[in-house]
Amino acid sequence: MAQYAACPAFQLGRPRYDQSTFLGRLRHFVAIIDPSTLFVSEKRLRECVKLLDDFQHGTLPPGVTDLQLWEAQKVKQAIIHPDTGEKIFMPFRMSGYVPFGTPIVVGLLLPNQTVVSTIFWQWLNQSHNACVNYSNRNATKPTPTSTFLQGYFGAVTSAVSLAVGLNVLIQRANRLSPATQIIIQRLIPFPAVASANICNVGLMRHNELSEGIDVLDENGNVVGSSKIAAKHAIMETAFTRVVLPMPIFVLPPIIMSYLEKLPFLQTNRRLLLPIHSLVCLATFSLSLPLAISLFPQMSQIEVSQLEPEIAMATNSKVVTYNKGL
Repeated sequence: MAQYAACPAFQLGRPRYDQSTFLGRLRHFVAIIDPSTLFVSEKRLRECVKLLDDFQHGTLPPGVTDLQLWEAQKVKQAIIHPDTGEKIFMPFRMSGYVPFGTPIVVGLLLPNQTVVSTIFWQWLNQSHNACVNYSNRNATKPTPTSTFLQGYFGAVTSAVSLAVGLNVLIQRANRLSPATQIIIQRLIPFPAVASANICNVGLMRHNELSEGIDVLDENGNVVGSSKIAAKHAIMETAFTRVVLPMPIFVLPPIIMSYLEKLPFLQTNRRLLLPIHSLVCLATFSLSLPLAISLFPQMSQIEVSQLEPEIAMATNSKVVTYNKGL
């Protein structure tokens, strides 16, 4: 009964948790990336969609609780694209990002990488990211396919060139001991992926800097398009994309360099890969919701910081904008 009492009244299309606090945003994104939604049956999905339709039309059957409605919305949002109304392919859903992305992370962090294996894993990682970005894109305004391809090729080029270049430099650094070289080589994926993420955001969203993004008043009405708000949105998104891979690609190499020295693993080398995979899975699962919870999805900015025409178009002192992911 306590669970039902703590459950807020259901609001269609609204987040269940308070988005003005970090904890509220964290709980919200933990629900969004919940991998259990990957196993929802077609029948269960139809039931959830029908329940939400009944709520919208005021025809809910008696006895339906707010908790059931929140769960139904969670399932629908995890599987169906909000703009197209179509099912998102399972590996490219936000709830599938960790399960399907972890094997790639493990591959990126494997020791003794060759140039070919480095290129392959960086390409696969950026291809997976591109598919996730495209599958979860804002489809209210048509975006040319060329824009996505530009972001994709820019990210792949950035990631591969930096990773290969750093690997070659380290291999030529004769002053470093073999053990130090291995540790540094394992840390190379972080700057490569972080730079590729920044490149991807810049190329995919550069048109927002010239056209601006919509800013809304407290009633949800569009006040106008702001280039300054677009700059803030892109900077916040880029910062998130740098923070996200940091624990994923920094912590596992450090942890594994310690674990590999343990006598048990010295005599059971076959367990290294499974343990490495578990370490990557744990850090990925923890860092993803933490990183994307840093900023609210709908961020706020004072009107006084925006263009004069925005200030003239509204009496509001603060407006909101969609930051993007």
